[in-house]
Amino acid sequence: MLPPMLRLVVWRVAVGAMTLLALSTLIFGATQALPGDAAVQILGTHATAEQIVALRTTLGLDRPVIVQYAAWLTGILHGDFGNSLTGGQSVATLIAPHLFASAMLLLFSFTTAVPLALLLGIWSAVKRDQLFDHVCSGALLVFASLPEFVIGIGLVVVFATTLLRLFPPVSLLSPEDPIGEQLRYLVLPVATLVVASTPYVARMMRASMIEVLDSDYIAMARLNGIDERTIVFNYAIRNAIPASIQVIALTLIYLAGGIVVVEAVFNYPGIGVAFIDAVRYRDLPTVQCLSLMIGAVYVLTNLLADIAVILCTPRLRTQW
Repeated sequence: MLPPMLRLVVWRVAVGAMTLLALSTLIFGATQALPGDAAVQILGTHATAEQIVALRTTLGLDRPVIVQYAAWLTGILHGDFGNSLTGGQSVATLIAPHLFASAMLLLFSFTTAVPLALLLGIWSAVKRDQLFDHVCSGALLVFASLPEFVIGIGLVVVFATTLLRLFPPVSLLSPEDPIGEQLRYLVLPVATLVVASTPYVARMMRASMIEVLDSDYIAMARLNGIDERTIVFNYAIRNAIPASIQVIALTLIYLAGGIVVVEAVFNYPGIGVAFIDAVRYRDLPTVQCLSLMIGAVYVLTNLLADIAVILCTPRLRTQW
């Protein structure tokens, strides 16, 4: 008999695997429904019908859809994502540098946005109904209402073109550039993602902190003469964090998806550029691989967030 927590993990992993299987079916079906023909995109509109038929046979596009799906899914289970229809090289080799670039952008954005959002939420709750709280809440509401491309363009106007010229307006990274120059290319994309994702965590943390600070046991702690700093750091934050874990997980999910738009704005060589090029040239294996990877990030993040909430909440631990 497995321990309760381990049973939960096994169950959630099984549900995640079934979700990914269903997602793979949807992704494959959606890519097959894309307009156009990959063979025509590769050969051009001036290709003859015989050339198109021969290329479709070479690429395996003439096989039944169910056979193509079975071969694709079998390859994924063996770590083979297939070959690019446009370049001929393996999809894994093609997207590896793009994945690394996006991972760096995601890492810098997430590790900056989450601590900043938690600090803003905590301090706004502590200074509730004061000037800082009103200004911070208003600013967060404005930033939450703006899409990523608007924020990105605004940062480019302010910090790269019209007013100040502190950072490059586009992020054309090169491995030959020194590390300092590469970090300069990351500043504006990271700032865009931080500004776009911070409001949600900050507002949730503020609401959770206010609820905790208004609870009976906090009032009892104050009546017992415990100073406010100890109450905030030893009691309030510890009990307010679990409510924000799911929002933090959603922020990571949001960054994994929203990164495509930001990369397109800054011409950043990540999965966004690879995704757009793959759709443009109807490179189905690359589109399918990137879509499935983003879906896997969603599933894994939700799984880890659920486990973290249970571990941080004693009442939920006893239920399992």
